[in-house]
Parts: sequence; C-alpha cells; structure tokens
Amino acid sequence: MSAKVAVLGAGVMGETLLSGLIRAGRRPEDLLITERREERAAELRERYGVDVVSNLDAAKQADTLVLVVKPQDMPDLLAEIAPAVQPTQTVISLAAGITTKFVESRLPEGVAVVRVMPNTPALVDEGMAAISRGAHCDESHLELAESLLAATGRVVRVPEKQQDAVTAISGSGPAYIFFVVESMIEAGVHMGLPRSTATDLVVQTVVGSAKLLRETGEHPTVLRERVTSPGGTTAAAVRELEDHKVRAAFLSAIEAARNRSRDLAAE
Repeated sequence: MSAKVAVLGAGVMGETLLSGLIRAGRRPEDLLITERREERAAELRERYGVDVVSNLDAAKQADTLVLVVKPQDMPDLLAEIAPAVQPTQTVISLAAGITTKFVESRLPEGVAVVRVMPNTPALVDEGMAAISRGAHCDESHLELAESLLAATGRVVRVPEKQQDAVTAISGSGPAYIFFVVESMIEAGVHMGLPRSTATDLVVQTVVGSAKLLRETGEHPTVLRERVTSPGGTTAAAVRELEDHKVRAAFLSAIEAARNRSRDLAAE
C-alpha cells in the first residue's frame, strides 16, 4: 500500500500542492486534505476526489503531514495534532519563519521535521522551494520532501540558518518581479501604448528573459551587456537606473524582507 500524505490547510498553497501531487501521478486515495468549512470541503472532494478530514484525523491516518498554514496559526495546529503524531511520521512545514526547533518542541520526541520555503509560481508548476533538515531528519526524509515539492517546481537544499535569506529572495521574490513588471507597463502606457499591448510586451519580455537565463546558463551581467550597445538606448536606460540607485534599493528591500523573517521567527 502506498504511503499516505496529508496536506493540513486548504488555502492557496495547500491546494496548489495537492493539485500538483495529483498531476504528478499520486492517487487521490493516497492523499488527504484538511478543511473546516463544509462548503469548501465539498468543493475539494468534487474537484480532486480526495478525502477531506479534520486535522486530528489526518495526523492519525497519514505517514507524512504537510503543514500549510499561516505562521500565526502554527502553534494551535501543532497543539491539536500533537496527541496523534508518532515518531515514525514525517512532518513538513511550509510556514514562513517557523523553525524546525519550534515544530519539534511541540511534537513527540524523535519526529522528523523538514522546513520548506515555497513561492507562488508553484501555482503554475514553476515554484522554487528551499528545504532544510531538522534535528531528527536523515537523507530519506529530505528525499521524501523533495519528491513531494518537485510536483510544483524545483527544489534546493539549504542549511536552516539560510532560510531567512531564502524567504527574502525567492519567497518574497515574485512580488519584486511583479513590481518591476507593473512599473514597465505603466511606463509603456505613459508613452502612448495601449495597456493591453504594453502588458503583452512586458510579460513576454520577462518570460523570455527568464528562459534565456535558465537555458543558456550565462551570468545575468553577460546577458545584460549583450543588450547594451555603447551609447545606445539600453545604456541610457541603465544609466538612469544606476543614477536612481535601483540596485541599492533592491539590496535594502531584500535585507528588510530577511530581517522581517527573522522577526517573525522571534515572535
């Protein structure tokens, strides 16, 4: 019999992981998801053919528990499931700023905990997830986490002390990209382009640039310089970005995100 996986939390990321697992070949009967609202539970049953159960029942039935709740909800969730959790189970936490030590301290001794920082491109199977081992993890637990998260994108292993930086770079990162895209579209509209045309131009430029980075393996500086002819239009634009200290602003913004992640963990 296949190992049973329970996704605790049916928000956007919880449903994203569930749907990704099914697309990757997991059988609905080997999956559980938790949701208190009956209307939402019925929707999930209809859409995915999975059992929707309580958090406690999920902890009793599943071999792997994937905790996909807001950081502020994690203490209550752990208190609820702790009586049913066994040292033979694996717990995977996707809550920002919640350390493996925090989760381990609220569960029975010996439970393997893996910490994950995902991001929203998982919605289109292009997510980036960073995983870190807890005190009781071995290679098999990390491989299990990788196999689950690979259903919605790429996975990388990092020491847990780097998770705040990961949160700032890739967890929050899509928002920075959307901010740049939004700004470029507004510039196009300002210069007389229809909004739909500006949107098409910018979105495809971003998609194509990302694909170029991934498929060529070239350093972004090299690719940027290939577009930047001496005395040309791109050089004029880059000079303005440098004059306005955009590079420094990104550094400050990402450091602020990292520091907030640390604050959340401390709280």
